[in-house]
Amino acid sequence: MWQQYLYFDGDGSHPYFVYTPTTYRAALPVPLVVMLHGCTQTAEDFATGTSMNLLAEQHGFVVLYPQQTSAFNSNLCWNWFLPAHQQRGYGEPARIVGMIKSLRRNIAHWKFDPARIYVAGLSAGACMAVILGATYPDLFAAIGVHSGLEYQAAMNVKNAFWAMWRGGPDPQQQGYAAYNAMSDFARVIPTTVFHGTGDMTVSSVNGDQVVQQWMQTNRLASRYAYTAHFEHPTYAMPGQVSNGYSYVVATWAASNGDEVQTYWKIGGMGHGWSGGNPASSYTDPQGPSASEAMFKFFMAHPMKREDRQSIISQRIRRHHTLATFFRLRRRR
Repeated sequence: MWQQYLYFDGDGSHPYFVYTPTTYRAALPVPLVVMLHGCTQTAEDFATGTSMNLLAEQHGFVVLYPQQTSAFNSNLCWNWFLPAHQQRGYGEPARIVGMIKSLRRNIAHWKFDPARIYVAGLSAGACMAVILGATYPDLFAAIGVHSGLEYQAAMNVKNAFWAMWRGGPDPQQQGYAAYNAMSDFARVIPTTVFHGTGDMTVSSVNGDQVVQQWMQTNRLASRYAYTAHFEHPTYAMPGQVSNGYSYVVATWAASNGDEVQTYWKIGGMGHGWSGGNPASSYTDPQGPSASEAMFKFFMAHPMKREDRQSIISQRIRRHHTLATFFRLRRRR
């Protein structure tokens, strides 16, 4: 059920882990959820803390856990704050996507629904989930961001700490940056965000900024068909965990009523996976279950057929453009 693999690229070997539920049968395509751990964590620790494998067992999806190593970051952080890891086709985003492609090629073991591939993360992993949503919108149907920061919130280590404590640049500006990173594959990315108001590691202002950045990115990607206002959600619902935290879930919908973004703001919770298993690091069992909420959000947001068709058309056009370029170059 829990297997370790190695992915190889120009920088060496990179471990990743896969959880396959006992009920899985390779004949039927299933969702794939990519889970990105936070700093100082391991994939196994993160799997324990989120209990995502238990949900996979109940609902029949596969979970991929990429593992950062000390060779690339001494604190096991994803390097979300460096430009080399904030763009398509390079660094850690390309590495994580390479792991996904390796699984998809292994048709003897797995068969995935291309419309239901998702990514979620905590802290540094949440930042990388944001980057993956912006740089590979043609792959990920939706993203989950727990205690993370907006796209390109920092461009170096010093700025990373400042952004964590004080917030990043203007989210409207970063919304444009994320849209530009989407390039020809721009599309609306459904996004669910979790953040505790008592987070002293990544200030809760960053949760606000992640939501606002994606509002801007999705507005541009939809060609202004989706226009949301942070202060005026479509609806907001308060909640209370028994013997735990109170929270508010805000939702923003498109003009046709389709849910696009949700924001779970948990009163007083610190830096940890909401509703997580206390046997792991960076979890808080007194919050609402982020794992269950993210799973439900993901399953309600497969990639739309028209988006997939548009992406295929873009790839065909790009292929023809490149082929023409190289043909003309050879003639010269």
